Amino acid sequence: MSHLEKTVSNVVHPTARVPWRLAAASLLVLSSMSAMAAPQMQVGVLLPGSKADGGWMESGYSGVTAAQKAFGPQLKTQLIENINYADMEQALTNLAIKNQLVIGIGGQTQAAILKVAKRFPQVKFSIVGGNQIPNMPSNVAGYDVKQAQIAFVAGAAAAMLTKTGKISYVGGMEIPSIVNAGKEFANGAHYINPKIEEMSTFTGDFDNVSKAHEATLAAISQGADIHYHILNLGLKGLEQAAKEKNTHIIGSYTDRCGTNPLYLAYTITGVGYQVQYAIDQLSKGTWQPGYKAFGLAMGPKASGMKICKSTPDMDKKITQIEQDILSGKIKVSEG
Repeated sequence: MSHLEKTVSNVVHPTARVPWRLAAASLLVLSSMSAMAAPQMQVGVLLPGSKADGGWMESGYSGVTAAQKAFGPQLKTQLIENINYADMEQALTNLAIKNQLVIGIGGQTQAAILKVAKRFPQVKFSIVGGNQIPNMPSNVAGYDVKQAQIAFVAGAAAAMLTKTGKISYVGGMEIPSIVNAGKEFANGAHYINPKIEEMSTFTGDFDNVSKAHEATLAAISQGADIHYHILNLGLKGLEQAAKEKNTHIIGSYTDRCGTNPLYLAYTITGVGYQVQYAIDQLSKGTWQPGYKAFGLAMGPKASGMKICKSTPDMDKKITQIEQDILSGKIKVSEG
């Protein structure tokens, strides 16, 4: 017999001569305590890559840990990471069976979520890095980080930081949002200096360290000294090449100025912020399906630029560019 069973037995045992109403009240208190101890929110999170990749996935995971800290025992999370595309639907199905809300961190989860969501209409799904699509299921939300916006700003920063007048961009999968980010990185650089040379490469895999290393070395051999990226674990290869050849990086996703001398600046893309947003909306009962744009319009936690050792002139130019993007004076690609 458990301690709780013994306690209940002692409350209702006839020899104890406790009135039945008191016994019932005691049982009600125990039941209420048990209910209070149970988590009020159950959230499943799919990380296709590693939560320690130093990039998109780690930024998303930081949002999970921040939400856990904020909500404490009210929040129970289930995390699945390092899932390839062939297994993504099954992983999402496993999460949907046990949770109220399922969050896919990365646009690469979108296709699988759209399929699985139809089988679980009672479960809410949020895609961090999702884009606008027609006929989105009524239980799916797509959060657009607006990477093209901040990539334009990153290009402007690269143009201000380069010493050779040549910069590079390494993307993972050659999908519209990643291609558009590379395009706008070049446009941002040319906005500052039309003579800047920009080299873009797509490795076809966000996590392939070797391919990212090779792509970065190829750009360095052509004179590039500042590199920007949208990579996950593949970032390790870019870092290795930059370290070998004494070049520098503009990081993505999170401001980590002062932690690594390879990095001269960082873009903030609010991956973790969007994870927290979804969970916060669930807690308030205000979660909404459909497309939602984040980006610069949602403030510095959602999108921003940090040059680690900036000058007042640099800061002024970056601020003006961000304002001009928001006003529509500077037009950038969607995604």
